[in-house]
Amino acid sequence: MRRGAVHLSTEPAISFISVDKRFGRGRTSVLALDGLSLSVPKGSVYGLLGPNGAGKSTLLRILAGLLTADRGDVLIFGAPAAPANRRRLGMLIEAPSFYPFLTAREHLQMLARFTGTGALVEPVLRRIGLEKAADKAVSGFSLGMKQRLGIGCALIGQPEAIILDEPTNGLDPDGILEMRALIDELAHRDGLTVLLSSHLLDEVQRVCDRVAILQHGRLVAEGAVADLLDREGRFFLSVDTPDTLIEEFGARAEAGDGGVYVKIDSEQVPDLIASLAGAGMRIHEAKWVKPDLETVFLSQTREAGR
Repeated sequence: MRRGAVHLSTEPAISFISVDKRFGRGRTSVLALDGLSLSVPKGSVYGLLGPNGAGKSTLLRILAGLLTADRGDVLIFGAPAAPANRRRLGMLIEAPSFYPFLTAREHLQMLARFTGTGALVEPVLRRIGLEKAADKAVSGFSLGMKQRLGIGCALIGQPEAIILDEPTNGLDPDGILEMRALIDELAHRDGLTVLLSSHLLDEVQRVCDRVAILQHGRLVAEGAVADLLDREGRFFLSVDTPDTLIEEFGARAEAGDGGVYVKIDSEQVPDLIASLAGAGMRIHEAKWVKPDLETVFLSQTREAGR
């Protein structure tokens, strides 16, 4: 499911501006975030990607107020991050923890007493698909049910944005499908901004409008998912004389699948075809081949790691 047709606000819901964070002191210290800047548009599903240690969880903890940045600014709907405007966020950081002897309804009722949103308990139970299990003790819940209840706890305060750290972690295929549908609806039906981190690149590709790829605490790539895939694409040609094509393009060309893959910008494709036809080269097949997000991720993180 692609998001290219979805109109996103240019106004950011969340902004990180030149954020630094270092753990420890001296030679053994670790620079977790290194001047990181990025903005999450309102109404989008925005994915944070990166290998272990890239800084994703540190960034989310700073946003949640669990850590303090050494330098830089964090803005929530245009205002500096503070307890008052953090109430505009719903957060599910890492695995949710519950009282095993309480029911799903009781958990939501307990939180609703703090936010004055008791009237939302039943709508939220329906929203997360737990209305039939609302009066069962959480100790009997599956991991997927607990993840949905965690999102329900994040929603009970009527947030304008929701932060999810590995929301599909440990879920079976059915649970992943349910979580994907819920995230999609929260953003594109209910109008919430969703910022999530995940290691499941295929899921990110399916559900996110934009992604940021982090490596060593720095931003190495950012943009709409469709644009990133186009940027890393290759053009495939099946011609009578592939050796001639490889010789002409050098390192930008690679033989494969009975033809030649050429790494060029998509805007250059019409001129390439015209020049090859003008030179008398017979073209049997020509197509633009998009990579998946995993290919883009590996390309960007390996290049940044050199």
